[in-house]
Formats: sequence, structure tokens, C-alpha cells
Amino acid sequence: MGEGREERARLEARREIRVIGDPVLRERAKDVQTFDRALRKLAKRMIRIMHDAPGVGLAAPQVGVVERLLVYDVDDDPRVLVNPVLTELTDEREAGDEGCLSVPGVTMPVQRAVRVRVRAMDVTGGEVDYEAEGLEARVIQHEVDHLDGVLIVDRTTREARAAALRALREGTSPARPTGVEA
Repeated sequence: MGEGREERARLEARREIRVIGDPVLRERAKDVQTFDRALRKLAKRMIRIMHDAPGVGLAAPQVGVVERLLVYDVDDDPRVLVNPVLTELTDEREAGDEGCLSVPGVTMPVQRAVRVRVRAMDVTGGEVDYEAEGLEARVIQHEVDHLDGVLIVDRTTREARAAALRALREGTSPARPTGVEA
């Protein structure tokens, strides 16, 4: 893809993503009940938006759909999780800087479990159950937070939250992402 086309795709993707202040981001998403063509199409669209934005994860509420669906890609193999539940989180925690496509242009430190076990379904309704660690575990936790109406500003220090909100309010956050965004 040429540089101009990439920039247009990035801008279009960013226009489709809801940002902090949008009430849909604070809603608890509802379980997906129907596993049909429309769900597969939504998952495909979300993967395109995530890649174009660019980010490593995206939850359905971020594109205005209040359903428990998320996509992520940490190793060039996009995954889709429907109705995910984190069944085990290790006690071991690690702080890491996180960005968010819905909180554009800022990163902040967030404590996350180093390892998680996730139980979910795929887009056809098949069961998925696996353990994830490191960046993959962090991204899954971040996206599940979106499904529960939780943003990174809710998970960071008071100082980092204040600085991020001030930067967003004053419009001083950089136009381009400052790190990996989910």
C-alpha cells in the first residue's frame, strides 16, 4: 500500500473508532447470541479497522457495537473472541505503558496480570479455551475491559490519568500514536 493510501486508511479507521467521552464506551456489552454472517462480517471489519488504525486490539464497543466481541493481533495472526471470560489471572502483575485507540495519542502505565486463561467462542460458535501471557495477555485484558465499559484511564495512576485527560482536553496529545495501542 502506498504512503498516501496508508494515511487515508488510517484516517478512515480512526473516524470509525469511538473516543473517550462517547457514552457507548462506558456501557457493559451484551453477550452475542447469534453466530451468523453478520457477526463474521463485523469481526472482519474490526480486524481491518484495527490494522489500519493501527492497533493491536479492538473491542466492538469501540466501533459502536455493544456486544461482547473483540479482535486482536500480536503476532500477525488475528484472533477473534466472542463472549470472552477470563477464567484465571495470575497473581503476578506487571506495569506496562498502554495506549488505546479510544484514548488517542497518549500512553499510561497500567498494571495487568502476566498470564491469563481465556474461555470464549469463535465467530462460528465453537469453543475456545487457552492461556496467554505477556503482550497477548495484556491486550486481551485491555479489550475485555472495553467490553465491561472500563478504559485505561480507570486502571492507571491518578497522576497519569490527570495528565492524559489534560492533554486530551487541551488538544496537546500528539496526532500520531505514541506506542502500541489496543
